Amino acid sequence: MSKGCVYLVGAGPGDPGLITVRGIEVLSLADVVVYDYLVSTRLLQHAPPEAERIYVGKQAAQHTLRQNEIDKLLVEKALTGAIVVRLKGGDPFVFGRGGEEALAVVEAGIDFEVVPGVTAGIAAAAYAGIPVTHRGLSSNLGLITGHETPDKPGSDLDFEALAKWKGTLVFYMGVSNLEPICKNLIDHGLDGQIPAAIVRCGTTSHQRVVTGTVKSLPQVARDAKITPPALIIIGKVVQLRDKLKWFDSRPLLHRRVVVTRARTQASTLSKQLEQLGADVVEMPAIRIAPPEDDKPMREAVANLKDFDWIVFTSANAVDAFFEVLEQANLDSRALSGSAICSIGPITSQRLASNGIRSDAQPEKFLGSEIAQAIESVGGINGKKILTPRADIAPRDLVDDLEARGAIVTQVVAYRTEPDCSGADVVTELLADNQLHWITFTSSSTVKNFFGVIPPEKVRDSSVRLASIGPVTSRTLQEFSFTPDIEASTHTIDGLVSAILQLEKTDGDAP
Repeated sequence: MSKGCVYLVGAGPGDPGLITVRGIEVLSLADVVVYDYLVSTRLLQHAPPEAERIYVGKQAAQHTLRQNEIDKLLVEKALTGAIVVRLKGGDPFVFGRGGEEALAVVEAGIDFEVVPGVTAGIAAAAYAGIPVTHRGLSSNLGLITGHETPDKPGSDLDFEALAKWKGTLVFYMGVSNLEPICKNLIDHGLDGQIPAAIVRCGTTSHQRVVTGTVKSLPQVARDAKITPPALIIIGKVVQLRDKLKWFDSRPLLHRRVVVTRARTQASTLSKQLEQLGADVVEMPAIRIAPPEDDKPMREAVANLKDFDWIVFTSANAVDAFFEVLEQANLDSRALSGSAICSIGPITSQRLASNGIRSDAQPEKFLGSEIAQAIESVGGINGKKILTPRADIAPRDLVDDLEARGAIVTQVVAYRTEPDCSGADVVTELLADNQLHWITFTSSSTVKNFFGVIPPEKVRDSSVRLASIGPVTSRTLQEFSFTPDIEASTHTIDGLVSAILQLEKTDGDAP
């Protein structure tokens, strides 16, 4: 069997958006992904679904696999002919032991490539509002390990030279040695009043920053109960934090939010929440699949001239419809004889990408609103209406249309299937009361979520529930839950706005 290859990929320091374009490209090729503790699991979605995912995370005094075992694993997997992506926090060659892994691979005669990443010493400082260099304050940058290998005789750290350093010092992995680091610097002549900071979990929703001086920082860190992973930054540039801190003001910082949308759709909501500072945990709850019998859909497409209206209730329905249209060797011109109603801005955008503009778009996703919107365009009584929808879509829409005299043909455009991936993580976080919000964007996400997560696990925690609209809220009530918020505008933007409003209200409370 031919040998595979190994890619040593820097994933950045925590924020999944900081991985490079090349890193994403390589992940899409992976047969095996070997990833670390500090790597955002969100990045794993860029690997093919069938790729093997192996966690080898290392925390202080806790090792899933030791370094020599990781080296051996990379070699063994590559020797089977696999494309192995070693996904490492930060940059592989900056205190990431990537050099050791590269040597092990080379010695086994395996091809490899290094994909550099954004190192924490720069990114975490930037997210804390601390520029590691500044023309007026620091023209030098030193990156130093604060945790040398315990079996190495002596130390490579020259504290006399470091104390004379005229620029910024950044110590990695130095929290447990913070006091001796600061003491050694002062003992060798560094001014104890030089500004200093610790950044914990930099670039993530859990980021915490404490500041002081070289002399006071050990006590400040103890008082704040700072634990690894964290960086120590020493230098005059730390004083710029008060003016330049930007990440701290994000309204959902320190909030962990579960997103239950289908994996193919989750990114829109996840990105909005992350942009606001939240830590997002994706538990898709549903996956989109073709209908078991697509004959009704194909027949409807073949007879589009018979319909006065086509009502699209989701972007999924649009995608499924146009896929069948293409299979029939047709395009958007086939819809020229029908008026189009779309539910929600995302659905309208998906239609627009296929060259179709909506004739009616009700503000709310309610059967009565949809019927009223169609009726206002030119009457509804006797109109023939096609609704391509999910297999589990409720009958409310059809009932409201038929009650006004419409002749409705409802066809299954796609199915929703349960997706349990991420359930173990969510269950553990609920047990530790480490979740702040669970978002539900449809009735099916509610049903599938509670199909794998016992309702009592949610009731026993302080987590809040966010519903995208009344239909979803009614399904939550079937499980004896009343959502903490319901979006007034039944869209992703509306859902996010409702969460923000309640967070702001809580923040303003005395």
